[in-house]
Amino acid sequence: MRILVSGAGIAGPVLAYWLTRHGFSVTVVERAPALRRTGGHAVDLFRPAMTISERMGVLPRVEERATGTTRLTVHPEGARRPVRADLSKIFSAASDRHVEIMRDDLSDIYHDAARDGVEYVFGDSITAISPDGEVRFENAAPRRFDLVVGADGLHSTVRRLVFGEESRFSYFTGAYFGVLSLPNAAGLDGELRMHVGVGRTAGMYGARHLGDARALFLFRGEREPDPHHRDVPRQKELLRGAFAGLHAEVDRWLDELDRTPAFYFDSITQLRMDTWSRGRVTLVGDAGYCPGPAVGGSTTLAVVGAYVLAGELARADGDHQRAFPSYERVMAEHVRGSRAVALSAAKTLIPSSRLGVWGLAQGARLVSALPAGPGRALVRLTTASARFYNSVTIDEPPASPAAPGVRTGRAGDPGGGIAPE
Repeated sequence: MRILVSGAGIAGPVLAYWLTRHGFSVTVVERAPALRRTGGHAVDLFRPAMTISERMGVLPRVEERATGTTRLTVHPEGARRPVRADLSKIFSAASDRHVEIMRDDLSDIYHDAARDGVEYVFGDSITAISPDGEVRFENAAPRRFDLVVGADGLHSTVRRLVFGEESRFSYFTGAYFGVLSLPNAAGLDGELRMHVGVGRTAGMYGARHLGDARALFLFRGEREPDPHHRDVPRQKELLRGAFAGLHAEVDRWLDELDRTPAFYFDSITQLRMDTWSRGRVTLVGDAGYCPGPAVGGSTTLAVVGAYVLAGELARADGDHQRAFPSYERVMAEHVRGSRAVALSAAKTLIPSSRLGVWGLAQGARLVSALPAGPGRALVRLTTASARFYNSVTIDEPPASPAAPGVRTGRAGDPGGGIAPE
């Protein structure tokens, strides 16, 4: 049985790993000519994703590539002195298993784990999917697959082809974010330096193994003007306008916009779909249920979704008419919870009032100053994210190393269930 996965970011390789482990034959197609090395930003892996990574045998590599950020310095707008906090205490209070890692590093690790037995096709993209599984590509000849999975992110091509335009399912949270790579002139090592004002937050951090640093910008804004996700000049213009006058240090970060080797910008948008499966096609991760980039724990949700989907297909012996509804039932509560987490996190990280600015800074200082027990209780009481991620549980994978009745074979082998046309 042949399964095509679109997207080689996070969800795609995790799904490919578990599908091949369950005996399916997998092809992954990726628009980029190679694994994306766009600079990226730090993402969080919470307990369920850590457990899945451990079951994949990659947890030591994940922990080795952790950013090592342990200190937080917050400069509230207009304040004379910054607030300093112990991030390691805040992270440990929020979740008993947690790692912060650069997205590109995590993508590399998952790709390496799923490389054996998986056909990767880079530099190509899907252009059409027929109900009987025929898939057309920009460059390659048409091919027929038993199932197609869109793991191609918030602006998913698979979702657009099968379900319609993104605007039908997107919910704008009222905020944007941007990330750029820049020289680590401040010599940041293990420190996150933040400047917080009403409706805008900027931060810069380094990582133990990075030669440069990352600047992250979060700000509130109306739906219009809403630049296209590939209109880079307009995105940089919006970013400069939103953060003008916040702080001289932030101005220096923004000065790197025209020199940065890597820049990313998008709206913080949730996808809200009644179903993310149709016929032989389903969606996983941000393509189907993005809770909000940068604020909603979407990386953990994508890892969990890929793991659950592969397991349900194995339990159903590859019968998508049984597996897809089961997958959606299992993920429904996780998806609803992640949306609430994202909205709560955005409200906290991008304060809408001076009181909110003060509360963000003083709350971080209070948690890091309290002993471990009271600090943990306070974080779990006041943050939706801690309660949600600590409540997510995952089943053991199906015991059989291969799904019953599933034929295996590498891409292009006779008997693998697919042939080029």
